[in-house]
Amino acid sequence: MSCIKMIDQTLLPTSFKVLEIKTVDELIDAIQRLAIRGAPALEAAGGYGIALATHEREFNDVKGLKRHVEKRAEQLANARPTAVNLVVGVERVLKKVLEASSVDEARMTSLREAEEIAEEDVIRNKLMGGFGAKLIEDGDSILTICNTGSLATVEWGTALGVIRSAKLEGKDIRVFACETRPLNQGSRLTAWELLQDGIDVTLITDSMAGIVMQKGMVDKVIVGADRIVRDAVFNKIGTYTLAVLAKEHGIPFFVAAPLTTFDWKRSMKDVVIEERSSDELKYCFCKDCRIAPEGVEVYNPAFDPTPLRYVTALITEKGVVFPPYNKEVPKILKLE
Repeated sequence: MSCIKMIDQTLLPTSFKVLEIKTVDELIDAIQRLAIRGAPALEAAGGYGIALATHEREFNDVKGLKRHVEKRAEQLANARPTAVNLVVGVERVLKKVLEASSVDEARMTSLREAEEIAEEDVIRNKLMGGFGAKLIEDGDSILTICNTGSLATVEWGTALGVIRSAKLEGKDIRVFACETRPLNQGSRLTAWELLQDGIDVTLITDSMAGIVMQKGMVDKVIVGADRIVRDAVFNKIGTYTLAVLAKEHGIPFFVAAPLTTFDWKRSMKDVVIEERSSDELKYCFCKDCRIAPEGVEVYNPAFDPTPLRYVTALITEKGVVFPPYNKEVPKILKLE
């Protein structure tokens, strides 16, 4: 294994470039600057990152390799604190490394496990899509935020995967994509993906969500998730606003996420919300385009928690989960 190849999502939609990641430091940089993003994609990246760590240098013995990989695992897991899937991928492959009895075994089993994570993601996304598509009716207009398609996963997508599956069933669907400030994943990535798929998409600013709901232009809201705890869904900033608006207008609000996104032992207060650089709000894509006065204070959380009372149903690869979540989610997670 010489490198990890991935699309640099910061360059879309104007440029398509495949990065070749050769070190864990390069992978951490790619994750932190959002060249790779999306909870399921981060899970796969975390797994491959551990496999990559076993090849970063030559090791005299397996103990030395394990010490090195454990250090790299901690650094990689902390690259983005809110998204739980990254940690899941790192820990799953690290376990294989720590069980290995030789350097060669550690390298072989870690790569195999990382590949299994990637393969499983494709399968579960399509299962999720099939379950979620049953919630969509022919002619529905669906509002979404951020990017939850193939770019955010290994393939197919979570919330966009549901939309893709419904389209595949022959349903006529229209999508409203919130631009998703400040980095515009909705306008740059989601709109690009949907156009590639031939799905009718209309781009709106985040602040237009209320008026399109008020005018009856939205039938359902479907979003993804970066972490689901006992009392809330953590997702891209702005999701909570959509949930409150949907509740006010009587619009179903669905969350599509794999079971690895569930962190059911924790609650909202236990989760650290990542705060990103003030430059994301002060500049528009480059330092030559300032859009805020110098010296202004900036608050830039990347995620917000949406209390589960606003969520109509959770769409997973094991089926659709309806309230009461405190009883139904443990069943699907096999915690009972």
